[in-house]
Amino acid sequence: MDKIIGNVHSIETCGTLDGPGIRFVVFMQGCNLRCRYCHNPDTWNTDGGTLYTPRDLFNEIVKYESYMRFSNGGLTITGGEPLLQADFLIELFMLCKEHGIHTALDTSGSIFNDQTRILLEWTDLVIIDIKNFDKLQYKDLTGFDLQPTLNFLDYVNTLQKRIWVRYVLVPDLTDDLAIISDLSKFISLHRNVERIEVLPFHKMGEYKWETLNLPYTLQDTKIPTEAELLKVLEVFYKHNRNVIIV
Repeated sequence: MDKIIGNVHSIETCGTLDGPGIRFVVFMQGCNLRCRYCHNPDTWNTDGGTLYTPRDLFNEIVKYESYMRFSNGGLTITGGEPLLQADFLIELFMLCKEHGIHTALDTSGSIFNDQTRILLEWTDLVIIDIKNFDKLQYKDLTGFDLQPTLNFLDYVNTLQKRIWVRYVLVPDLTDDLAIISDLSKFISLHRNVERIEVLPFHKMGEYKWETLNLPYTLQDTKIPTEAELLKVLEVFYKHNRNVIIV
């Protein structure tokens, strides 16, 4: 097991936004997408970060086990794109499940292969980020294809795993109500989706783009207004019941 090494960008020991209860949140290093609104572009490169064996990282996680159990929380793996390091996460999740620790995977679902399937066997909750439901707009927004994400959601639903869907609302990029309506209908076909989280676009990561000398194209993009958020919620509510703003 310890021959497998994971590359970790950062750790949040008492998170409350990435799954139920108090979470030990691990941000993995490396991402295959290049989302234009990403607030953590420093996670893109597969270099850098801190190296862990599954056992070493698990030993850090269990230090907070009492907090997680008291709040019905657990471990959440996010990124970056955690599926790039599925082998490492399989071993880590196996250790967690042996000790009764709840596991959540926050992913774009853009990597769907045999290792992904194995990892999902050890995953309690899947938080899937759907960036856009229009194929051309998705490609423009992320540099990647949409279909693997849709295939991933279909597959997770067949496993009867708990699913949360996240959607980032970016004015002029992801705010087309007709497209959102189509997405809402698609999500409603998946009975295991427990909730939809709408995340308003923000610019807290803009300085990272500047530090990394990356071209940031959303300088003039405004933060969504409350009225815009409510319109999107109404569209999601037509086909899904548990929709919240995060």
